[in-house]
Amino acid sequence: MLDDIKKTLWAAADKLRANMDAAEYKHLVLGLIFLKYVSDTFAARRAELTRRFLDEADDYFLHECDDEMLADELEDRDYYKEVNVFWVPEAARWEQLRAAAKQTDIGKRIDEALTVIEQENPKLKGILDKRYGRAQLPDGKLGELVDLVSTIGFGDDPGAARDVLGQVYEYFLGQFASAEGKKGGQFYTPASIVKTLVAVLAPHHGKVYDPCCGSGGMFVQSEKFIEAHGGKLGDVSIYGQESNPTTWRLAAMNLAIRGIDFNLGKEPADTFTRNQHPDLRADFILANPPFNISDWWHGSLEGDPRWLYGDPPQGNANYAWLQHMLHHLGPVGRAGIVLANGSMSSSQNNEGQIRAAMVEADVVEVMIALPGQLFFNTQIPACLWFLAKKKTARPGEVLFIDARKLGRMISRVQAELSDEVIERIGNTVAAWRGQPAKEGEIYADIPGYCRSVKLEEIAQHGHVLTPGRYVGAEEVEDDDEAFADKMQKLTEKLGEQMAKGAELDALIRQKLGGLGYEF
Repeated sequence: MLDDIKKTLWAAADKLRANMDAAEYKHLVLGLIFLKYVSDTFAARRAELTRRFLDEADDYFLHECDDEMLADELEDRDYYKEVNVFWVPEAARWEQLRAAAKQTDIGKRIDEALTVIEQENPKLKGILDKRYGRAQLPDGKLGELVDLVSTIGFGDDPGAARDVLGQVYEYFLGQFASAEGKKGGQFYTPASIVKTLVAVLAPHHGKVYDPCCGSGGMFVQSEKFIEAHGGKLGDVSIYGQESNPTTWRLAAMNLAIRGIDFNLGKEPADTFTRNQHPDLRADFILANPPFNISDWWHGSLEGDPRWLYGDPPQGNANYAWLQHMLHHLGPVGRAGIVLANGSMSSSQNNEGQIRAAMVEADVVEVMIALPGQLFFNTQIPACLWFLAKKKTARPGEVLFIDARKLGRMISRVQAELSDEVIERIGNTVAAWRGQPAKEGEIYADIPGYCRSVKLEEIAQHGHVLTPGRYVGAEEVEDDDEAFADKMQKLTEKLGEQMAKGAELDALIRQKLGGLGYEF
């Protein structure tokens, strides 16, 4: 049902886009979805309070309540703040905007609504993107978009509204990333990769950090995982950082819609040079940093305490990211990072020495090779690094998983890991750690898929961490047919094909000869 709604909404929204670039249009649509969310949750809370104020059996019951007292009490912001609902002034409420959707100044009205919501809710300061008054949409299209977004949300239940709007927001993020192609991938990590990181790390408590958080997908999936495993919203504290200002806003709105409390730093900023959480020591880090970025270095980073395992090359940030994340892990923290495949084997500009130092320090826990075509923005093959500040299981070993053949195509250009494959990978790692999802499940190496390798063997391979080097070839099923018999059949088949080939050669010669061409 909801999937159909999401597809219908997207088709309608995309149709309204006209000639506007997807990268620009994205902010208009997602901003309206957010505005609808804050208004819906506010209205639902207001309706709930009205009911409770008049219910004699309720703790909130107001004695001798008249219309004036009820109106005054409904304006008390603390009632909304206590359940994490944003205060929405009357002029900014959705129904007011919807009623004015056909007016020529609807863009200006939306900008004004966003401004007053920011003023009333310090948590949203600098987050809402006010660009509707200057939006380059044909006449009437913005009003149509408002009408379309009005159809999202069900009933007066804030939880249901939050879930529906949250899912619509996430779906639209993915669709916009696809529509934008290469550029879109900068703010959006495909869901199957995020789910794999979460399945392996299993974040269930404490501080979760993403130093290049894009639109916040890692946090959303972490919360989903916690709730799916019997935890509740708020079991983790969310810390993030993002350098792109518009993407930083998308992330904040994505988290706010889901009712997730967050700290994304006081401003969008470069993680290396303007670290927004210098003292943070996280329990879990999940990240998809940009691959192989060459313009990251700044002179102020010389001798930085984060470079514990060696100075990262100035022309490639991969090993700067790895060390940044290790620096920010708590005493028993774990990190999962998406990087280009080259990071597993490169020996250029000190990368090999840094990797060797990390392996010997026993901070590399699991390495996973991924299928191709998982990303919107690059065909560069990718892998997952899992790091541990202090291994609690299997010290002196690294688990290698080769998942290159486990992807499935979902479009002509896009692949994904299915939920079954993700569950298999998560179960494999859990069993290896001695924390199996299924009782009695014991880890075992599987040729072609996974193998646990001691550090001594990795050193013999020059500290290269490519899974394919260690897991071997998958076993071929024995069909019980004796080799001699099989070889005899194959030889007979080959003889038949060669005889057929000779016949065809003779026929070709004959035909060409008849045409006067001899050879």
